[in-house]
Amino acid sequence: MIETQIAIVGGGLSGLHAAHLLQKAGVAFELLEARERLGGRILTVDEAGQPSKDGFDLGPSWFWPHMQPEIGALIADLGLSVFAQHSGGDILFERMPREPVQRYRGSGADQQSMRLAGGTAALVSALANNLPSAWLHPRARVTAMAYAENGIKLTVPGIGPIHAQHVIAALPPRLIEAQIAFTPALPPETIRRWRSCATWMAPHAKFFAVYDRPFWRTNGLSGMAQSMVGPMAEIHDATTASGRAALFGFVGMAAAQRATMGDAALNKACLAQLARLFGPEAAAPCATLLKDWAADPLTATASDQETAGHIMPSATPWISGPWATRFILAGSETSLSEPGYLAGAISAAERAVAELLTLLGNSRDA
Repeated sequence: MIETQIAIVGGGLSGLHAAHLLQKAGVAFELLEARERLGGRILTVDEAGQPSKDGFDLGPSWFWPHMQPEIGALIADLGLSVFAQHSGGDILFERMPREPVQRYRGSGADQQSMRLAGGTAALVSALANNLPSAWLHPRARVTAMAYAENGIKLTVPGIGPIHAQHVIAALPPRLIEAQIAFTPALPPETIRRWRSCATWMAPHAKFFAVYDRPFWRTNGLSGMAQSMVGPMAEIHDATTASGRAALFGFVGMAAAQRATMGDAALNKACLAQLARLFGPEAAAPCATLLKDWAADPLTATASDQETAGHIMPSATPWISGPWATRFILAGSETSLSEPGYLAGAISAAERAVAELLTLLGNSRDA
């Protein structure tokens, strides 16, 4: 059995930032990530869909440093390069199938949306590279936890049991409840709270079309479009800092409808929409990418197949009973500010580590 002071379950942004803070505080940990890669919902890939240091963000891509100082400070501290989301040029709008596309002068108001050079995965890499590799465990899916007075025993197939004094669960609450068995069982009010918390990105899908040049810019277009026709409801310029040209859109169809339609038909429909909006050149990309987060079992549960409203922050405790003395939630959805966003992951990790250090201090004083 592996013995550790802290087990961090989840190697996305929140889990990695929690590990970063614990390392700075001199606290040992083991980080367990079910995927074969770190990053969670942060996924930056090349045209072939493979992880890349200069690719396209299939998950979150934007942050707003003036409104989200925590993530701005972390990015600056890590020395990462940023650039503004392109918004210069006109905006397109589709209202009805038989109506012509409408074109409006852009305001440039989106300049405060920032992106990371190299994609959002640059943040994941910078955090992971500063951590001891022996403490990071990909392909380590936690299936059960058992509470005891001296800690928590985690069942991790392929690795074996792990005994931790405390656990930080850096996962969406709904995913924890669906995929991890707890002994003793969680209180009913905790289960209800976790199940009712929507997982950010889980119901959604993103489509990318990669081109040899950003031709829409030379046509005076920003790459931004909104549509009531679909299949994409909202489209943006996804060109990288290095100049690799792309457009991406959020698919406006429900997860069940996407599954029935199939990826090939959905790709074809998305390209047809881009051609309607941006002209025939948009119908011939170098490559396309489609990421349906609702079909990702390490992101979405059965409850995530329907789009829900934005997550509202709440100071109500996420767990009660004996588990609360050794188990802390740190997923972005649990943040008191910007829940679900990248900034929410940062603030949730900082809150969780502060709580944990208080618990460790109290236990030493006892």
